Amino acid sequence: MNSATSQLIDLALNEDIGAGDVTSEYFVPASQRSRAKIVAKEEGVLAGLEIAAEVFRRVDQKIEIRFLAEDGDPVTPRTYVMEVEGPSRALLTAERTALNFLQRLSGIATKTRSFVALTEGTSARILDTRKTTPGWRVLEKGAVLAGGGTNHRMGLYDRAMVKDNHLVAEGGLEELQNAINRLKTEKPSVEVELEADRLDQVEAFLKLDGVDYILLDNMSNEQMAEAVKMRSGSTPELEASGGVNLDTVAGIAKTGVDFISVGAVTHSAVALDLSLEFLDE
Repeated sequence: MNSATSQLIDLALNEDIGAGDVTSEYFVPASQRSRAKIVAKEEGVLAGLEIAAEVFRRVDQKIEIRFLAEDGDPVTPRTYVMEVEGPSRALLTAERTALNFLQRLSGIATKTRSFVALTEGTSARILDTRKTTPGWRVLEKGAVLAGGGTNHRMGLYDRAMVKDNHLVAEGGLEELQNAINRLKTEKPSVEVELEADRLDQVEAFLKLDGVDYILLDNMSNEQMAEAVKMRSGSTPELEASGGVNLDTVAGIAKTGVDFISVGAVTHSAVALDLSLEFLDE
């Protein structure tokens, strides 16, 4: 677990517990032990099980954890996904924070899987975007992977995306090529993606060296299919963006593009309904 995720868990627990869980402290005997299971209450796809488990561990190392499922597994109502056992106070204190992580991340995995399912039989892969919850990007992109999606760039540092509003594009193809060459020389591991909203731009960009991806912005399916035909071979790879939803994604996938970016898999995912049920001993 990276340091950012570790800090996020600590922040979440501090936010919830504050000076102490007064309900558990005053109404639950210190000596009481319990066993409980996290159960799904609707259909979906799991993500974030290890994060949820770490929340329980942070609250009390004496809590015993048994995984009953894995990230990426489909669930239906009454599917048990994790069992925890330990001091009742600790289980109750950790409950909400653990579920918050698990429900949010499972919601993203579920949303992603719904898009992936509609592209089956094509070569298109579903991409996430940078439209993530601040501080949660690593976790949310991990949830996209659990749902069968593919990660786009992690941030501004690992891929250059040259859009219309980047002034470097205003100097013409020669200046654009010079900028690509400088980047590839100084930062050879960084990929280059150029945004095109017209087919003549696609045609021009295909003549440049060092372009890894071309983003087809808000193009019609017919235009995207034409862009695929314009390409010689399989590079640069083509990414469709704009106007993507569950009603349109299948048609976009059939155009032959390599990727379809969908901000909705993170920014519009609904938390999966999960709960912690205490078991009668």
